[in-house]
Amino acid sequence: MEFRELECFVVLSEELHFARTAERLYLSPGRVSQLMRSLESRIGARLFHRTSRRVRLTPLGERFLSDLRPAYDGLASAVGRAKAAAREVTGVLRVGFLASPTDVVTGSVRAFESRHPGCEVELVEIPLSDPFGRLREGRIDLAFTLLPVDEPDLATGEALNRVSYELGVSVRHPWAGRAGIDAEELAGIRLIGLDGPAPRAWLERITPSLTPRGRMIPKAGTVSTGQEGLTQVALGRGGMLFCAPTAAHHRRPDVSFVPVTGLPPSILGLAWVKEAETAVIRAFGAAAAGQAAVAGPMVA
Repeated sequence: MEFRELECFVVLSEELHFARTAERLYLSPGRVSQLMRSLESRIGARLFHRTSRRVRLTPLGERFLSDLRPAYDGLASAVGRAKAAAREVTGVLRVGFLASPTDVVTGSVRAFESRHPGCEVELVEIPLSDPFGRLREGRIDLAFTLLPVDEPDLATGEALNRVSYELGVSVRHPWAGRAGIDAEELAGIRLIGLDGPAPRAWLERITPSLTPRGRMIPKAGTVSTGQEGLTQVALGRGGMLFCAPTAAHHRRPDVSFVPVTGLPPSILGLAWVKEAETAVIRAFGAAAAGQAAVAGPMVA
């Protein structure tokens, strides 16, 4: 038995008028009639006497209303409380980040918690090699990720920054200390890639297989996280691309970061599962976008 049928029955028993019932429920009078016929069919008897002039409950309808009302009121109250809770911005929001919590991440968190003191953000690192797995498993609510995202089950917010890339190499590498390199020069170094279930487009963004002019970029080994990648870089096993803010966060004496020109920018944004969207997720997206607007376009 459908809740909509029961709701329609209760309202019609109060109004005793199909048009007024339809107006209260934002339905057409024909839809009200259809719902009542369906309910009466389920029960096996008439619940209303209908004439061209009036509508009234049958004795069975009066008895059904008396038995139904306590349960219906409780159910309607539960639905109302659930809807109100869905609009609240409270509780704990689990937010994933990649490699390092850069200023965009921490600034967004501060802006959100300032706007919504009843909600606390729990930051969770997610592996570069599996950027969406924890979202789909429900282990986090939304994630900072690279845009664009071409995944049918995921929704994304607006771009929060656009930054350049830097190539991490061992301080013993011939390119260490250079002022910069062109993207075409990447054909001359083995890049450390990612393993795991990341989509192909994601892997190409982190470790491109071709330069902008189509030259093959050789591959080194694969890693799952940025820290693993930095370790391999420090050992001289290959180079690895990082966005400029992440490179700045991970400065260390055994790794040199060299700016790269000629690559499309790294664009950071938010992603979440469409079917799991809540008011809290929307509020965090708005706070992050507002913080990005105040900070101004970050181009590094």
